[in-house]
Amino acid sequence: MFAAVKWHLGTDGEDQPSSREIEVRATNPRLFRRVGSPSAAELLAHAGFEWLVIETEHSALDSAEVEHMLMAINGTESVPIVRVPSTDPVCIQRSLDSGAMGIMVPMVKTVEEAQAVVRATRYPPLGTRGYNPLRAAHYSFDSKDYFYRVNDNLLVALILETKEAVENLEAIAAVRGVDVLFLGPFDLCLSLGLDPMKQPHPQIQMVVEELLSVCKKTGVSAGIHVFNPDQLEERRSQGFTMISYGTDYAILADAARIGLAAFRRKPRP
Repeated sequence: MFAAVKWHLGTDGEDQPSSREIEVRATNPRLFRRVGSPSAAELLAHAGFEWLVIETEHSALDSAEVEHMLMAINGTESVPIVRVPSTDPVCIQRSLDSGAMGIMVPMVKTVEEAQAVVRATRYPPLGTRGYNPLRAAHYSFDSKDYFYRVNDNLLVALILETKEAVENLEAIAAVRGVDVLFLGPFDLCLSLGLDPMKQPHPQIQMVVEELLSVCKKTGVSAGIHVFNPDQLEERRSQGFTMISYGTDYAILADAARIGLAAFRRKPRP
């Protein structure tokens, strides 16, 4: 099971729209970006990650930095997604106007919040997004094309990470326009009174099973973050189809640890 979101801007040849496709399936590599470097974003995009998430909830990135990173990613085959800091419609609109092809929204707890997020991504009459995309519409060169197509060509991923969200899981999944339900185990542990540093917990595993069941029934993709190849294989075999692998700073830190460990080993006699 996978969800596909097609992006059309401009034309290739005779009346044939160009397209970029996000296939949310377990075979595609993805990564979270928190280091504020357009060059690093471009490097990782060229490395082969199908999509990159620019993290703005837990980072100090401002709108200008996000836009520069989007510019770097837009020049590659990788799909840029912004993890916005909240459900605030202004944050969502700003990310989309800057060129994001999808958003990931944290701390969604209720059906009403999920509906509001979807509305914030759509132009009227389907939503409440204000019009002035600029960069997203190629600085007015593709304004008409963007306006008519974008309502149906954006990825909306909601991060479920609270007890209340779990209680409303099935109803949230049924909200039209939601493409992905992404589980946030660390914050979910905190919400349930569990120690996130001592995972796995049986309670979290129960939520995982419920999420996968609901997503299978509704056709919404199930997402989760992993930190190593073993976790990747486990989550993929469970049925998760939007799996993010690592973060830019974690990859850099791991490379540093490996190199430093080699320096610190005693030379062979």
